[in-house]
Amino acid sequence: MDAQGRGRDEGIDPADQWVLNPNTGDYELRLTPSSGRSSASAGTTDARTPGTRRRPKPGTPPSGDRASVPGQRGGRRGAGGGRGDRDETRKPGGRAAAPPATGRRKAKPQKSRKKKALVWTGGVLAFLMVGVGTTGYLVYQHFNGNITSAATDGAGTGGFSKDRAINVLVIGTDKRTGEGNEGYGDAGSVGHADTNILFHVSKDRTNATALSIPRDLIADIPNCPTTLENGEKKDIPGTAGGRFNNSLGQSDRTPSCTMRTVTELTGITPDHFMVADFNAVKSLTTAVGGVDVCLAKDIDDKDSHLKLSKGEHTLKGEQALSFLRTRHSVGFGSDLSRIEIQQQFLGSLMRKLKSSETLTSPTKMWSLAEAATKALTVDDQIDDINKLRKLGMELASVDPKNITFTTVPVRDNPNDKATVILDESKAPQVFSMMREDVSFTAVEKQEKAAAKAKADAKLKGEMADAADVRVDVYNGGAPAGSAQNALDWLQNEEGVLKSTNQANAPENVKKTQLVYAPNQADQARRLAAMMGLSASALKPTTTDAGEMDPMKLTLGPDFKEAGSPLSAPSKAPDDIQRVEADKAVCAK
Repeated sequence: MDAQGRGRDEGIDPADQWVLNPNTGDYELRLTPSSGRSSASAGTTDARTPGTRRRPKPGTPPSGDRASVPGQRGGRRGAGGGRGDRDETRKPGGRAAAPPATGRRKAKPQKSRKKKALVWTGGVLAFLMVGVGTTGYLVYQHFNGNITSAATDGAGTGGFSKDRAINVLVIGTDKRTGEGNEGYGDAGSVGHADTNILFHVSKDRTNATALSIPRDLIADIPNCPTTLENGEKKDIPGTAGGRFNNSLGQSDRTPSCTMRTVTELTGITPDHFMVADFNAVKSLTTAVGGVDVCLAKDIDDKDSHLKLSKGEHTLKGEQALSFLRTRHSVGFGSDLSRIEIQQQFLGSLMRKLKSSETLTSPTKMWSLAEAATKALTVDDQIDDINKLRKLGMELASVDPKNITFTTVPVRDNPNDKATVILDESKAPQVFSMMREDVSFTAVEKQEKAAAKAKADAKLKGEMADAADVRVDVYNGGAPAGSAQNALDWLQNEEGVLKSTNQANAPENVKKTQLVYAPNQADQARRLAAMMGLSASALKPTTTDAGEMDPMKLTLGPDFKEAGSPLSAPSKAPDDIQRVEADKAVCAK
């Protein structure tokens, strides 16, 4: 008999067979034999997950090879009865804890001593954290079988890593797939990039910024090498000055094309993407037991089918989707107003997912993991539940109070009232802050502040006259012609006549840098002040240079135009739209 059958036979919810291990912080599957059953029969149980029969992916180990299961905890089962039948939990020091008595379930502790494993999921408006323990090969295999993936086609970084910031692009498509979605989106449409959030998590994992990109923003969609669903390779021509939402679906564009458009727009290359349709919102909000929202007025939107009274509500399923699709009854009735209530909804959802009500419920954990993995299309770098778990663990330490939702600063398009264009006075500052990993919240660790003060010391001190600055300019990944552009500006505008264009650098750099000798520090400070270089861009050597030796300025991808500061501002513009994830806000 399998584990699901055993649960029914004894009147136990299968999800309740997952028990929180206080030593590890993970949920573990406890298949305790019922009275009257032999230990040997328990030891040979084929534990299948509820209602599924899925074949393992190619390359996965057979069910008998327990030791090779990623993330598995507990002892190896023996061929027969006795100790091999028990999933023993080791105490510190190596001694095995006594197993629970037959027929009795272990009491759940109040709190886990470690953070739960988190799996990140996307939705039409969502980037969700879901805690779940992935113990057991069959569970691993089951969730893996739920996941759908698509190729990045070289558009991303190749995958996140622990030693740098993480950027994940969440795309919600308006494709009308699934039962009950006929009333939403465009009839017959292959789908657009309808809702877009670039989720940036800081290198030190203390804060995060969720940047919403309006679907109607005029942007340049670059050429896109693409792998189609049938495996065919195709180069899709770019579109200059098109709507951002056309970066997905149209002309056979895949999520990798949206990734490239984000990089073109912001200068940030996403590590991963996640895509979901309308059904994701329905299933995920239902699995979590509903999301709390607050309305400052009555809403009656015939287009989104939402009718709610002023006050507080808990929404899930179809009603949650209607709330997130509404725009005519909130704010100014635009897509920008809809983005604001989506951000408020997400903040509430994150608080719900972080609550003990969710994290201590094995049933909710199972339902969330099931809904999340079925709802997602992810890139081929994270198309495995264990990889998703590792990504979630990297993001787990971010407190909701240090998560800021904001929107790309835009203004009305004078040539088309149905679209918007970048606010060039504010958008570059927002993009620069995210590229330079500057927090949008008040978070600032003491050691972080001390490190910054030490770095900034390089910018303080005497400065040489512009006429005494000697520098060679190289292009190390900046747009073509940048070295000459910088040289013309330095000589004609700033009076740095002892400067030379050295064309392409021997190798590209990630961002602009200035290499100088200790006895050239006054020259370096002058050049940094002219170009708006940050302290991190200054790279001193250990030995002095000759009197006629030049410094070496290498322009990176962050260089756009001479005269534009390259260092990120220390704070975001005061009047940009923002929502703090830990604060409840009533939709107006």
